[in-house]
Order: sequence, then structure tokens, then C-alpha cells
Amino acid sequence: MGNPALVDPATIRETAAEAWIWGCALLENYRIMYAQAVDDADPRFVGGFGVFRHYRNPFAPADVDLVATGSDTPYSCAWLDLRAEPWVLEVPAMDRYYVLAVHDLDTSYVGFIGSRTTGQAAGRYLITGPHAADGSPPGPVGDHQGPEPGGDRQGFDGVLRADTELVGILGRTYLAGPQDAPELQKLQAQYLLTPLSAHLGTPPPPARPEPHWPVWRNAEVLETLEFFVLLDFLLGFFPVLPTEAGLRNRLSELDVGAGDFEPAALPLDVREAMLQGIADGRARLAAETAKGPDSTAWFGTRAQLGSDYLARAVGARQGRYGLPVEEVWCTDWLADDQGNSPLDAAAHRYTLDFPAGQLPPARFFWSVAMYRLPERLLVPNPAGRHTIGSHTPGLVYGKDGSLTLFLRRERPTDPAEAANWLPAPGGPFTIVLRVYGPEPPVLDGRWQLPQLNIQEPQVD
Repeated sequence: MGNPALVDPATIRETAAEAWIWGCALLENYRIMYAQAVDDADPRFVGGFGVFRHYRNPFAPADVDLVATGSDTPYSCAWLDLRAEPWVLEVPAMDRYYVLAVHDLDTSYVGFIGSRTTGQAAGRYLITGPHAADGSPPGPVGDHQGPEPGGDRQGFDGVLRADTELVGILGRTYLAGPQDAPELQKLQAQYLLTPLSAHLGTPPPPARPEPHWPVWRNAEVLETLEFFVLLDFLLGFFPVLPTEAGLRNRLSELDVGAGDFEPAALPLDVREAMLQGIADGRARLAAETAKGPDSTAWFGTRAQLGSDYLARAVGARQGRYGLPVEEVWCTDWLADDQGNSPLDAAAHRYTLDFPAGQLPPARFFWSVAMYRLPERLLVPNPAGRHTIGSHTPGLVYGKDGSLTLFLRRERPTDPAEAANWLPAPGGPFTIVLRVYGPEPPVLDGRWQLPQLNIQEPQVD
């Protein structure tokens, strides 16, 4: 153990600030993991580790546990404990877009199984931790856009090597609309998770002791020294990476990382310096968040994120489990063509005009989703339409191939406009464009986002 009394307060404060930013994603991830995999009294509980919970229908305004959801791609979520042995993930052949994204305990992505990376064929993939029980050595920290080829070893199509012993899976599967839900559910039922020993028909390895999971009470833990109590616990599942050894060593000098951190045992001046560091970290995160909604640096593999822990923390707080831009490119409109912000359907009607040849270039599909503010939740409306895009049946295009979408509270009286209507709330809102499988013009900036135009003043 370290001796905090031998570390000067300025160093303690800076270490605490850096560690708060670095560890923010771990605690935000634990917040969800605890509800879904540990706390069986929580309505979000999926059934423990190694169990998928599927969202089997389009997201609706009543679904308030997730914000800014993509209603076109219902989720499938699961958590794995890799301490004793790897797990096998099997997927069926697909006739639609899907992605199963596997992430480490700090939300860095381990890899992606899906249409973009592994194709539409059925597959079997091994997910292994940093201390693989199957005898294979831990893999290097790498840019795993997809699984490493599995070769002929035990018949796997690929191997995903995690850097932490607890990992999460958040899947998205395309849904064409409510009528498509039965077919979606058949596919989701074929996402299978099996311990490696059960898959091979061999005796299982000895079970690992059940951890004493700290109770997640509320978000206020992020503001107190309790933050470091939870971080201390989580580091027990997170072997030290070479790129983070310096910070981890400095944390050990504060007795964080051994699994028995007790703030009350620290000298008063050390506790005070750590609290100041937490305040510094929170201020840095707030300043970074205020810069704007550009999420291109928030999500990715460990190699993509590098040492930009501040961007990762913003992503964990603002859009947890967002996908990297090569999987789905997202943006929203902060103001209309006259500079008004926020957008307000109680005051205006709007149009979104895609000129001929300027529809979002997507390998798979694109959609625009409507959210009411400040909650960033879907908008209740009689039409039951929450998104509109390339997959929407019956859209009316111009003779030149252009497309105009109508964003307003009431249904347009013109049938062509009604076909292209995205219902808005009676007040502030935002819309989010998602491009699944963005083509190069989107990624390199050649494709330009159209303006959101005020059509006419709203008249009650």
C-alpha cells in the first residue's frame, strides 16, 4: 500500500482530478451494469450475467429509462463475467442491418460483430478476458474494429479479446416498423450466449467467488469520496494497461486499487485534496461538454480513443454506448435557418429539405428522429411516428429525387406533405440524424447537412 501522508496536497489534488476523469466512464458503466446484471429488484434487471434482454418492439414515448434512443434499432443487452472462462456468442444469418458491440468496463469497445464488420452470415465468436482460461495468451491492446480471425481453433469465426474481466454487449437490430416486430423477435432469439465449457461439452472450471457488489445508490456518488470507493472495487476487474500504469501507480499511493480503500482512514488534508480534485475533474468535464454536441471523438475502441479520457467521459455522461462514426454517424440541429435556438414547434413549422442527389449517403439506411426537450425522449403523437427516413414506406419525393420532410405539431392537410410528416411536440425539441454505415462523403465532410428551415409561423 502507499502512504498518502507522504504525497503533497497539490499532487494528490491533480491525481484525484485525472483519476475522476479517467474513472468516470467506469462508474457510469457500473451504474447500468448494477441495475441490469446485479440488482434483481431493479425493473431493468436482465437476469444476471450471460443473459440477453431484448427490446422486442420499437421504442415508444413511455420508454423513459433510455434517452435519445434510435427507434429503428431496438436493443439487445447482456453482461459477461470472464473471470472463470470465455463465453461464446452465436448469431444467425441476417437479412438486415445489425451490430453487437462488445465493450470493456471503461466503455472502450473491444470489437463489433455485425453487418459492417463480419457480414450477414451466421457466426460463432469467442469473447475472452485478459486472463483467458482457454490457454490462449492475452491479446495486445489493439484497434479491434471486428473480431480477430478465429482460424480453425475450436471452430470459431473470430475472437474478441477484452482488457477487463467484466464486459457488456449492446446490440442493435434493424426494425422496419411495428409490423416487422415478429421477425425481429425471431432473430433476437437466435443471439445465443454460452460459457465455453458448455459449448465444448467439457467440465466447467472452478467458479470464481461472487463479488460483494457495492450498491449503486444515486449519481451523487460521483461528487464524493465514495467515487473512489467504487473505483477501487472496479479496478479489481481491470488489469493495469501499460498506457495507464503511471496513473494507476499514483492511485495506489492513495490506496486506491487494492480493493480496501477507506476514505475515513485518510488524513483530513488528504481527503480535502481529493475532494478538490473531484471538483476540478467535474469542472473540466463541464467545460468540455459545453463545447458542443460533436460526438465523433466520444466513442470507439481503445486505440481510437487513445489517452483522451476527457472525451470518453463526455461520451459516458452524454450518450452512453454510442457507436463510433464508421458504424453510425449522428448529428442534430441546434438552431433553425434564422438562428433560433432551441427549436420550438409551438412557435414555428419547419421543413428539412434534401436537394436532389443530396440524401444522406448510407451503406445501410438513414433516419431522422424527433425528441422533446429537455428530456430528449420520444414525442407522443396520434400517428405513432417517431422517426422518418430511407426506410419509411410511402415517402413522396420530388420529380428530381429531392425530399422535403415536414416537422410540425399538426398533420399537414396535403397528402404528400402528410406522407413526409415527422410529428413535433408542442414546445422545444431536437431532431437527430443517424446514418448507418456512412459512406466516405459523410465521414470526410464532402456531404453537407441541410438547414432546418422555418416554413411559416405556427398558428393555433
